[in-house]
Amino acid sequence: MNNGRKIKVLVSVIGLDGHFTGAQIVSRFLMDAGMEVVYLGIYQTPEMIVRAAIDESVDVIGISSHASNYGQIGLLIDLMKKNDLVDVPLICGGTIPKGEAEALIKRGVSKIFPPQSTSESIIEYIVSCARG
Repeated sequence: MNNGRKIKVLVSVIGLDGHFTGAQIVSRFLMDAGMEVVYLGIYQTPEMIVRAAIDESVDVIGISSHASNYGQIGLLIDLMKKNDLVDVPLICGGTIPKGEAEALIKRGVSKIFPPQSTSESIIEYIVSCARG
C-alpha cells in the first residue's frame, strides 16, 4: 500500500479515557483493509504513544477520545514535534465538541472523525495522508 509495504497505524486511547470499543473497531477495519495496526489500548500517556510511534516506525497515529482529555492530545502534539514526528499525521476520533475539534486542528491534528464516520472515509483519509 505504501511504497510496496503496508501502511502502519498506531491506534490508542489517551489518558484516563477508558472507552476502548471505538478504537478496537477502527483497528479491526484497518486490518481488514490491509493495514498493519499497532494497538496500544487504553490509559496511554503522550510519552508512551510517542515512544511506540518511534519504535514501530508508524505512518499514522490514531487517537480515540471520549473523555475530555484534549489537553493530553495537545501534549501529544508537542511531543511529536519535539521528537521530529511532524511527518506522521495525527488523527482523532470520538465525541469531541466542535470548539475543541477546531482548536485541535489548529494545534496540529490532521483530521477529526466524529461518531458516525464511516470506515470507508477513515480508510480513504489514512491512505491519502500516510507518511512515506
